[in-house]
Amino acid sequence: MVDGQWSPGRVAGDPDEFLPVLDVIEPTRQRRLTVLLRLLLLIPHFLVLFVLYIAAVFAVIFGWFAALVLGRLPGPVFTYLEQYLGYHMRVSASEMLLVDRYPPFALTPPPDYPVQIEVRPTDLNRLAVLFRVFLMIPAAVVQALATSGWFALSFIWWVITLILGRMPRPLFDATAATLRYQMRLFAYAMMLTPAYPRGLFGDDDLSGTGRRTRSATRPLIMSGAAKGLVVLFLVCGLLSGLGSSTATWSSDGTDDFSSSVDE
Repeated sequence: MVDGQWSPGRVAGDPDEFLPVLDVIEPTRQRRLTVLLRLLLLIPHFLVLFVLYIAAVFAVIFGWFAALVLGRLPGPVFTYLEQYLGYHMRVSASEMLLVDRYPPFALTPPPDYPVQIEVRPTDLNRLAVLFRVFLMIPAAVVQALATSGWFALSFIWWVITLILGRMPRPLFDATAATLRYQMRLFAYAMMLTPAYPRGLFGDDDLSGTGRRTRSATRPLIMSGAAKGLVVLFLVCGLLSGLGSSTATWSSDGTDDFSSSVDE
């Protein structure tokens, strides 16, 4: 963002392979009442997202076949999936306490809404499209660990934000990095971009290049504390997954043992 306006598209110096961008304007304060009731307030959006998700699944299936033939997504498919992804990110940013302003019930947000995404239509590699499901597995594992780790500790983040009336900057950066990585994975999975997801630990420091900061997350320059929180998310996500697997294995083993004893 530049001087209060969302930045234009590609500028000189942008890389050839454009990585999808999540712009989030950090709020100075958050209303404690909206933080307290955040999940309840977002229930209508969760219902809308469910309906939009069903349509997005069919759009992705159609887009996959079309991309194999055309080497790109058809315009209407790209537009809908981009709008769905933007809606999803606005709701998720509110759910993860990154913004205080209530998301609009619209696929196209107001220009001044503090959460925006930028995805640019481009040609796709047909071979990468063909094997997209397999290629995305490593990034999907990383995203699942980071996101599940954040939500495993979400009560702590909620209490901190509720008490302070704001999210501390290291926590804001770590949360934004997690959500941005999820957005980039979803964009890759939906064939909105050929760029493989990256940037979980922020961007390189661009302060010496003469480029101005566009938003709190563009570029996303993370402190050591913020990166440490991302590592914490990953570790908690891993432990949570191992705990669930162990509990499932133990339950299945107990059931099998009980069945054998009964026989």
